[in-house]
Amino acid sequence: MSYTYDMLVIGGGAAGLTAAGMSAVLGAKTVLIEANLLGGDCTWHGCVPSKSLLKAAKIAHELRHASRYGLTATPNEHDLGRVMARVKAIRQHVYEDADAPPHFEKLGVEVIMGQARFISPHTVEVSNGGSAQHLSAKRFVIATGTAPRRLEIPGSQDVKLLTNETIFDLDQLPKRLLVIGAGPIGVEMAQAFHRLGSDVTVVTSSGRILPRDDAELSTLLLEHLRGEGIRILLNTEIKAFDRGAAISTDGERLSADAVLVAVGRTPNVGSLNLPAAGVQFNNKGVVVDSRCRSSARHVYAAGDVAGRYLFTHMAEHMAKIAVTNALLRFPSSIDERHVPWTTFSDPELAHVGRNEDDLRRDGVRYSVFRFPYSQLDRAITDSETTGLIKVLANRWGRILGVTILGAHAGELIGEYAVAMKNGIRLDKVSSTIHPYPTFGMGNRRAADLFVTTKFTPAMARLIRWVFRLRGENRALPALNQPLAVDATPDRERSTGMNPAEKTIHE
Repeated sequence: MSYTYDMLVIGGGAAGLTAAGMSAVLGAKTVLIEANLLGGDCTWHGCVPSKSLLKAAKIAHELRHASRYGLTATPNEHDLGRVMARVKAIRQHVYEDADAPPHFEKLGVEVIMGQARFISPHTVEVSNGGSAQHLSAKRFVIATGTAPRRLEIPGSQDVKLLTNETIFDLDQLPKRLLVIGAGPIGVEMAQAFHRLGSDVTVVTSSGRILPRDDAELSTLLLEHLRGEGIRILLNTEIKAFDRGAAISTDGERLSADAVLVAVGRTPNVGSLNLPAAGVQFNNKGVVVDSRCRSSARHVYAAGDVAGRYLFTHMAEHMAKIAVTNALLRFPSSIDERHVPWTTFSDPELAHVGRNEDDLRRDGVRYSVFRFPYSQLDRAITDSETTGLIKVLANRWGRILGVTILGAHAGELIGEYAVAMKNGIRLDKVSSTIHPYPTFGMGNRRAADLFVTTKFTPAMARLIRWVFRLRGENRALPALNQPLAVDATPDRERSTGMNPAEKTIHE
């Protein structure tokens, strides 16, 4: 059967743009269908605007606390309209510089604006206003992303609930902001608006913030955010809205001028008519295997709509996997063992690999190596000493997982991601020259802890005997202190911000 296109991509976000561009570069006749603007959630409602806002909020925070640098502090009065104008300008710049249709048309991608729905396994109908056209393709990549999950709470119809898609349209700072949800979006926006001047309360049904992250370090971040003045209510839900206030499950009235809902995402699959293509899906999105292939062998899915990792970098990774398998027939699988992520709070919280809960559940013996920012010279010079580098490794130094809380954690985690991906052990990280003074030196210092544990008293005695050295090895106990051997979570968490240490878990 003859098809109009070799590849048809539905959705022009991070995954869709990567898939379409790669397909065209490989020589496939490619068409990209997008219902709104190219760039997707990342450019318009996620990564780009949120990080632009967080930067402004950090500057506001630094101005208010300039005295810690020996400078004169500036009162916290800011025009949110001007701040948001900058955010929107940056968003537009990114779109025009990288995401606009001409960039992909130059690669050979045909870009069509409209809503696509399957009418048969190899044919979609694309509607735009009153017109519609039918397009056929040999292979497809679905990359339609996700949308904010809505709340079904009594009285919510009388309250203007904001999401990440609407919060950047604000031009006046809400005096009181209620944030429902303590995932990355909720935490980042809570801190940003608090630093710009809002009185912020965060409500989460979970027992901690950022439940996917390391429990020890997310708890340290929780304490830091509370220290800044953000009220965070754990194990709490909103049961109703009444006359401008939210009623919690504890019966407390939480007055709010604005409410941000950040309680998860839902896949954008409702308008695709996936059964017509034989594509299975569930409440998380399109069901795919490790090669991003759906239940229909010619249809692939990538990015958030596949429901696995809701990160832009994973959307791009999955798109490459999908296109490689679809066009080149070269077996390629998603790398799910080395997925880094970062919550861009201040301090940042970044992670890669497995966490302690995973290792304990699987009965894996591991050691914990902690290096605090309070002992990192660059953190001291920058007055950024809140933080901790936490490395999980086996007895041979193979890295099992890393979590970093602190300044530039999102940048630092990349080194450990590379090390894990390529089987580089901690002794190699330790022996690699890192520039001083940098935050990156903290990665080496954490790895140094593994090396020092291998220098045992017996080894020291042997060296003294072989080389006829006369020292008393007084440095050895200090080198390995403090050293804790403990398998209990409570004891372990209690040592979280002590000086550099190693903990062994059986």
